[in-house]
Amino acid sequence: MKFSEMKYERPDFDAVRAKAEKIINDFASADSFKEADKAFLCWDSFTSHIDTMMSLAYTRNSIDTTDEFYEKEVEYIDEVSPLFVEMEQNFTKKLIDNKYRPQLEEKYGSLLFLNAEISLKSFSPEIIAETQETNKLETSYQKLLASAQIEFEGEKRNISQMYPFKQSPDDTIRRAAWKAEASFYSEHGEELDRIYDNMVSLRTKMAEKLGYENFVRLGYLQMNRNCYTPEDIAEFRKAVIKYIVPVADRLYREQAKRTGFEYPLTFSDAALKFRDGNPCPVGSSEDILKTGSDLYHELSPETSEFIDTMFENELMDVMSKKGKAGGGYCTNFSDYKVPFIFSNFNGTADDVEVITHEAGHAFAYYMARNIVPSANQSPTLEACEIHSMTMEFFGWRKSDAFFGKQAKKFRYSHLFSAITFIPYGTMVDHFQHIVYENPKLTPQQRHEVWSELMGQYMPWMKLDGSPFYGEGKGWQRQIHIYENPFYYIDYCLAQTVALEFWVIMQRSHEQAWEQYMRLVRKAGTQTFTQLVETAGLISPFKEEALKEVAQSAVKYLDRPGARAVDS
Repeated sequence: MKFSEMKYERPDFDAVRAKAEKIINDFASADSFKEADKAFLCWDSFTSHIDTMMSLAYTRNSIDTTDEFYEKEVEYIDEVSPLFVEMEQNFTKKLIDNKYRPQLEEKYGSLLFLNAEISLKSFSPEIIAETQETNKLETSYQKLLASAQIEFEGEKRNISQMYPFKQSPDDTIRRAAWKAEASFYSEHGEELDRIYDNMVSLRTKMAEKLGYENFVRLGYLQMNRNCYTPEDIAEFRKAVIKYIVPVADRLYREQAKRTGFEYPLTFSDAALKFRDGNPCPVGSSEDILKTGSDLYHELSPETSEFIDTMFENELMDVMSKKGKAGGGYCTNFSDYKVPFIFSNFNGTADDVEVITHEAGHAFAYYMARNIVPSANQSPTLEACEIHSMTMEFFGWRKSDAFFGKQAKKFRYSHLFSAITFIPYGTMVDHFQHIVYENPKLTPQQRHEVWSELMGQYMPWMKLDGSPFYGEGKGWQRQIHIYENPFYYIDYCLAQTVALEFWVIMQRSHEQAWEQYMRLVRKAGTQTFTQLVETAGLISPFKEEALKEVAQSAVKYLDRPGARAVDS
């Protein structure tokens, strides 16, 4: 079914609650495993339908934030979704204590129950009011960014539409674009600080109500961390500083020399990797989509079937337009067993990474769409990001078609970005640990924390006091900090694993694909560390993983011919 034909119906709370209570009662009072299993599957179908309706509302609101109908639906869902969580918790309690749990574990696996136990620790009816308020703040943040109308070169542009100008090889245009965007954030700086300040306060209050010292522990539970701890992440951070930051710093020093800019670099100059311009895809947006389709038809029979489904059912909305929310994501509609890709094409290499990154998420869901129960269809989010970030590297086989004569430049740039992203992403996570461990920090103190962390993780960047970015306020543009606390380290863990896949690709594309499919087919039936082991790779929590990818990247970039991109 096409996306436009999918019917949305508001999940009326009273009706949902009545049905939920009946299913829960049927499950708890079952006189046989067969009856319990039937009620369990009924619950799975019931909650999947609610999730589908919510996803449809949020997606259609993202596509057009000025649509009053879906704006009101999202407001309603923000209000009632914590109440739905409460109902899910009631079922989860019955699931954990059910007398037929051994048979259910045997049929569906023990990870389902581990995750269920974690979810019980992350919610209580006591925090419904704070959750509702936090939802409203997240929506207001998204609407604030979506409302941006930045005056630039005679036109009003949204944030996504500014990206190409922010990468222009013309120093005057590029620097002016960064200044114009910074002006928008600076103009709304107090509001951005107020929104985040309220979020931190609400999340801290939730944690305290649930008996935690601060939000860090609750944040980890909400992210369903089932195989590692904050201490493991702290060790990962040390390894990033030890192995990745020196390589990234070297790359930026080479960039400064290559482009003729002073080191350390300003934010606007750091955006230009090559003096004659960053690699841009050839052809139109439609050409990019066509090449993406060709890529998936070549990779495997499974990816061929997947991409045909996406195009035939209009399961992508990737063109940037007025009123559309910023960013990009992949969601799914369980009722229809299909994923959906949302993004904002902007004429840069990011467009190609959308058709690989977000499609990597979508392909993983497509492969898992028939797994029962739905909880086993998706692993935790850091494992999901392996799907997408590794698919970006598989996209290299079509880099000549995507980028023409700039293909070599793109491959260099993509590897450059993969390496240098890890310090940035790790810094985002470190920032959040500090903020939630010290919830009384003032907005100015948070900016100072960000500036200090940049000195550790991004020494190549110049904090010159210029508005917004140069003042240590750049964290305000990072959506995840506001809407998805502690998510960002998932990208860093996944990028490490994706780079391990990239190392294998240099030896054998076929071997890398076989190991990738091993991981994808397991879907959400294993923890993150188990999935990495299943794929035959080194856990990113082991120091040698970061050491290996750092050394391999240096070796690749130092090989004869690699510096051809410098010209």
